[in-house]
Amino acid sequence: MGPLDNYWKKVVRGSGERLDVYLAHSELKFSRSQIKDKIKKREILVNGEQTKPSYTVRRGDVIEALYSPPKPLEITPEPIPLSIIYEDEDIIVIDKQKGLVVHPAKGHPNGTLINGLLYYCSELSSYFGIDRPGVVHRLDIDTTGVIIFAKSERVHSDIAVQFQEREVSKVYLAVVWGSLSMKKGDIKAPVGRHPIKRKLMAVTPLNSKESITHFKVLYSYPFTSILKLILETGRTHQIRVHLLHYGYPIVGDPQYGGRDRRILQRLGGDYAEEFDHIMGLIDRQALHAASLTIMHPVKKKKMRFIAPLHKDMKDLIQYLTYNAGEASLPRSGMN
Repeated sequence: MGPLDNYWKKVVRGSGERLDVYLAHSELKFSRSQIKDKIKKREILVNGEQTKPSYTVRRGDVIEALYSPPKPLEITPEPIPLSIIYEDEDIIVIDKQKGLVVHPAKGHPNGTLINGLLYYCSELSSYFGIDRPGVVHRLDIDTTGVIIFAKSERVHSDIAVQFQEREVSKVYLAVVWGSLSMKKGDIKAPVGRHPIKRKLMAVTPLNSKESITHFKVLYSYPFTSILKLILETGRTHQIRVHLLHYGYPIVGDPQYGGRDRRILQRLGGDYAEEFDHIMGLIDRQALHAASLTIMHPVKKKKMRFIAPLHKDMKDLIQYLTYNAGEASLPRSGMN
């Protein structure tokens, strides 16, 4: 295999996946083309032998791979405005604005929420690495609302376990196209990488994970609905993908059908004027992380953090209230 100063070794605990798929989902984050090239160069071995990308890994297989450790990002503190909901010596909770990436990554080396946090507060956990200080979970770039960060490894570990064990309550509000026939229900559909559009996610049986979203209709208008959503799992783009899959894309969502005029064909009426007006009110997905409830790792009590709707969603809901006819559920349902 060559020099082993930088190598990764793993004993397979499960089975049934192709080798290239298994490695693509490992912490190495190799691309399929990198995996193919490394196998050809004998830089990836299974049980000490060269194999093929299509090899089906089995329980007990020993996989070794040469790799180059990624160079840590140098995160520069930046004076980015922050809306702080709560802070103590253990955690900090932010009401995230739209257009803000949570942490630096390829394509977003700066101007992120973490750049702003480090300017405000240098004490953040390195539990998930120095590239993601304090990051426990994420929100999409244009999703607003509650997001929590940890200041120490011990606190970070505790909250991470709460997320893994589904002990955290995450409540979202969304405005979607269409009037749902059911007033509440569950969406259970596996979410994974889109088979063609690799930057997007999709409901798919291929290399996906169990994904569960609970919903309740708060208002129902002739062509839109306002939903309360509770995430049981937290997959990338989960709410947006689930709602698109069932035919109710989030209003304004540029990636998952929320700005596609073809939705007018399914709304059962002439809503072209309303569609155009709404597109002028909101330039992102109408999705807001309204509240987050955790067990505080140190105080040992449940704490609920709430973020009010941002102006664009307020304006959208106000427009629907006064221009789309009477809602079928009472206004108190937003509480």
